[in-house]
Amino acid sequence: MNPYTASVLLSGVSAGTIITSMSTNWFLAWMGLELNMLAIIPLMSKMHHPRAIEAATKYFLMQAGASAMLLFATTLNAWHTGEWVITMQENVPMLMVTVALMIKLAVSPFHLWLPDIMQAMDLMTCLILSTWQKIAPMMLLLQAGPNLNPTLLMFLGTLSIVVGGWGGLNQPQLRKILAYSSTAHLGWMMIILPHSTYLTMLALFMYMLITLSLFLMMIYLSSTNINKMATSWIKNISLTSLMMVILLSLGGLPPMSGFIPKWLILEEVIKHNMILLATIMAVSTLLSLFFYLRLSYTTSLTTPPTPMNSKPMWRLKTKQNQISSTMIILSVLLIPLVPAIGL
Repeated sequence: MNPYTASVLLSGVSAGTIITSMSTNWFLAWMGLELNMLAIIPLMSKMHHPRAIEAATKYFLMQAGASAMLLFATTLNAWHTGEWVITMQENVPMLMVTVALMIKLAVSPFHLWLPDIMQAMDLMTCLILSTWQKIAPMMLLLQAGPNLNPTLLMFLGTLSIVVGGWGGLNQPQLRKILAYSSTAHLGWMMIILPHSTYLTMLALFMYMLITLSLFLMMIYLSSTNINKMATSWIKNISLTSLMMVILLSLGGLPPMSGFIPKWLILEEVIKHNMILLATIMAVSTLLSLFFYLRLSYTTSLTTPPTPMNSKPMWRLKTKQNQISSTMIILSVLLIPLVPAIGL
């Protein structure tokens, strides 16, 4: 893709998210979502492959349907209240807005489009879809959070955690595994959203940080499935070892950074006397942790049965990625800062 075209499209993706995040008006927020969607579709179809075109078409249909539902719900809300401010006072518009934002975020049971789309795209586009594209809908949920139905959010969140754990168990493709991981992590955010927007933002930040560092390592090592991960030690031994730690951090294993939001969310849920919900969340996390452990085992403790046909990476000069190093450090070593968070 032409660098000028890519810069314009990336600017459109960034501008759409920023407009939606800073907006207090439903119509302006909808315009930001549309700008964001129309800018990322050419990035998704830049591979000129039938699967990439199919993925871009699926993404357009899902996002356009969710945007149409969001616009209809906000218009109905403005008809009842006489204003476009991001508040919900009627039950029907509130339910429609919740469903529309759940579709955009790929929260279960509206998550089935995400694994297929991510599998058909390159790793950099998957990185944008897994991290940056979550910000705008989450900002709308945070603004409309006090008016949303907490029972509905908890049901969708619990379902997302369970489905996200089960869905990734038998997957050999890393992009599909990270898609189900996204659904599971969003489930934690949906459950805590009615009780603490601060913890929701913390969980979103930690998920984006760890996912960013993991995708940067996957791009560097060209790993897209489990078999390629098994041969990644030839390319960079130290980075392959750190990938194991990042995978465990994404699974929420203490004492790494990914444990921080799950620890604090479980503590907050228990404070509200929802012991059964906390138990389901903790047990369902073991499902996600299982396939993270499987990836970690494949990455660090197995060797390929045959040597690679390509040249070993250690014989070639490689560029040092300082951004990746910083992300790795933050993804692993932030748990001592929990007392300073100020909860």
